[in-house]
Amino acid sequence: MSEKAMTRLKEHYDKVVKPALMKEFGYENSHAVPRLDKIVINMGVGEAVQDVKKVDAAVRELSAITGQKPVVTRAKKSIATFKLRENLPIGCKVTLRRQRMYEFLDRLVNIALPRVRDFRGVSPKSFDGRGNYALGLKEQLVFPEINYDQVDQTRGMDIIIVTTAKTDKEAKALLAGFQMPFAS
Repeated sequence: MSEKAMTRLKEHYDKVVKPALMKEFGYENSHAVPRLDKIVINMGVGEAVQDVKKVDAAVRELSAITGQKPVVTRAKKSIATFKLRENLPIGCKVTLRRQRMYEFLDRLVNIALPRVRDFRGVSPKSFDGRGNYALGLKEQLVFPEINYDQVDQTRGMDIIIVTTAKTDKEAKALLAGFQMPFAS
């Protein structure tokens, strides 16, 4: 699936999305057209304060979802009220680029998001003003790579889609070209 999915979405960008964006925004140069830069998936594990092994489970699940080994994120400073110590593992994240990025976006839009309970589309307001889009999922079970019986507990994740677009309008048009299901 990997090689084919990548080429499918990349080809779709080159043949359909890019020309449409050039026409819509009047770009002279094809290199000025916004494109996907990277996708960052972050999984915070608050329970790691009591049990450090919870981070290992999150790492396993995130690597199953993305096909890439996550980096364990650690606390930058101690916060006594949260029983947090400096350098304690508190989550994991993955940065996807090129082939894996297109592959993940394909699975997110076509498989994972439709499986979300009571799904009415993603918020069109979640842009940051610089053409990047953030979305949160409440549970990792919407991905088919996760075996329901092996999950110790449901964890949410933040997915940040970084584009080269200068404005939110351009970024929204780019993601809409990839069939991102925006709520109306």
